[in-house]
Formats: sequence, C-alpha cells, structure tokens
Amino acid sequence: MSAPHHPPHTPKGRMPIPLPKILMTDVVRSTHQGDSHGGVYLIDLESERADKVLDWNAGDIDWEGRGGDRGLRGIAFWRDRIIIAASDEIFFFDRSFSRLGSVRNPYLGLCHEIWVDGDRLLLTSTAFDSILEYDLASDRWVSGLSIRVLGDVPQGAPVGPQHMTIRAFDPLAPGGPHKGDTIHINMVSRANAMTFISGVRLPILFAFDGSRVLPFARIPTWTHNARPWRDGVIFNSTGKEQVVYASREGVHKAAMGVFLHDPATLSNMNLPSDVARPNFARGLTTWEGDPERPGILIGGSSPSTVSVFDADTGARLKTINFGKDVRNAPHGLAVWPLA
Repeated sequence: MSAPHHPPHTPKGRMPIPLPKILMTDVVRSTHQGDSHGGVYLIDLESERADKVLDWNAGDIDWEGRGGDRGLRGIAFWRDRIIIAASDEIFFFDRSFSRLGSVRNPYLGLCHEIWVDGDRLLLTSTAFDSILEYDLASDRWVSGLSIRVLGDVPQGAPVGPQHMTIRAFDPLAPGGPHKGDTIHINMVSRANAMTFISGVRLPILFAFDGSRVLPFARIPTWTHNARPWRDGVIFNSTGKEQVVYASREGVHKAAMGVFLHDPATLSNMNLPSDVARPNFARGLTTWEGDPERPGILIGGSSPSTVSVFDADTGARLKTINFGKDVRNAPHGLAVWPLA
C-alpha cells in the first residue's frame, strides 16, 4: 500500500523520465529470536512495487540493545556484484541475490554504511570507532583508521577536532583499536581522493586526505548519511525528521520533511522511542538520471517508507509505504544499476 503522494512535475512538452528502481535494506528493531530481523527490498519508484528479495534470519545474533547486530545495513555495487553489510560481516551476492561469499575482520562491528570507490570498499565500523578499507580486486584488507573521543568529553556531548585522537592501523595485525563506540560513526564516502566521515556525535563532516583529518562542513549532531553533494552537503537530520541539503557553512538550502505517519495507523507503538519509533530518517541516496531535474534525493524513514525529494524546490515528490510495523526501520538505500 502506498501513502499519499504527489506525482513529479513534468515541464510542458517533455515526457517524464521514469524514476529508477532502488535497493533498500531494513532492520527490524526489538524483534524476537527466531523471527525475521530484516531483509532487502527491490523497489520500483515508478510503479511503487516493493519486492522482498532477501529475508534475513540468522541464528547467531546478539539480541541485546536496539538495532544491535540485527538486520542488514549498507549497500554498494561492484562490477556485477551486490555488496550488503551485516553487523560484522560483508556479504556478496549476484544480481539474482544468490550468495557468493562473505568476509569478516576482527575490527569490524556494528557496520552501518559502506561505499565503493573504484576497486576499494570503505566500511564504517561503528563498534570500533573506525573506518576499514578492503581491496575488492585482490580480496584483502588494506587499511584502517581509528577516530576516537578523548576521555574528558561527557557522554553524548558534541565532539570537535580538539576532542579526537586519530590513528591509522593495520586491519590484519594485532594492536588495532579496542572495542568502543564513542562517536557512533555511521557514514563514509569518498570523492576526489578524500574520504569523508560523519557520525551521530560529530557536528562536523570530516575529510581525511591520507594523512590528516580536516573539517569539511558544519552539520548538526544526530545525523545519518552525511556526505558532500554539489557545492554543499546532504544528510538525514534524524532528530528533526528531515532530509537536508545545506551549504558547507551549515545554511540550509532545502530541509524536506519525511512523511509523518498517523500513530493510530501503526503497530507496536507501545515500544520505547529509543527502541523503535515512526519517522526515523535513515538511508539516503541521489539520482542524477533526469538531466532537467538533477536534484533528486531518495530517503528512507520508519516504518518501511521511502520518499523522493527535489532538493532544488524543497518538494517531496512521492512517498511509498509498504508496512505499518514501527519496528521496520529502513537503513541502506542505493539506486539499482543492474539491468
């Protein structure tokens, strides 16, 4: 079932370019052992059809906490492979979602987003305050970067460069970072040889140039999916239930609200809000397929909702909802590139 939506505006005299298909992972928060705790959906934004192409139900799950180890996270594509992150394991699938293999690393835990740059796979290791890098062509771990908060910063307070220690490490050798989540790194991306890093406690999107971590853009705390885009930055302002396009100085160019569900229509609303709540904004991708409307952002929100936004006008063009259980939280989003 689809939530109310507004069809994309089409300039007079021009046929609309169909919206793409996207791949979405979700996490079922506060689920029970033996139940499904997430899956992968192939969603046709034009027809509004959502097909569950992979169900995730492993027996060796850590059942403590909120999202915890449950569910599938970031999505990336390399050649004809689909790469999907679980908490501490990265899975490879063919285009039919047959499993091809997986990799682990002792410094990978609570992985959120992943990113492919050429033959390199970048991964957030939230449980270790780290970014890992894997060479897909040679099937080997190549580098790690630990970004950790000094002990004198109160828990939950915003973190600036002066509060951080940064250390490169070998992900195949002993002596790497101990387990600990002090800034909740949840997004990594790369462009122009710079690696961009953001997290819940960071009021800055940082850029790593290979030797230094430098401030790139101002962002609010409690964001997900922050990365450079055009002349500024995009992110999910999860606390404000918005998808935001902002300047590097932090001035909003467009702040677009996610679809707000009527609580009376949702199930499992009795759960604490820090476990599962509606309108939790996470998962964000861009689409450049229409040259006359290049500013399309696609964002996820709970429960089981995907929205299409026009960052040039600030409009929410379409919303698709395919579930009313508040525990179903979208996580990874990526435009489907495979024929």
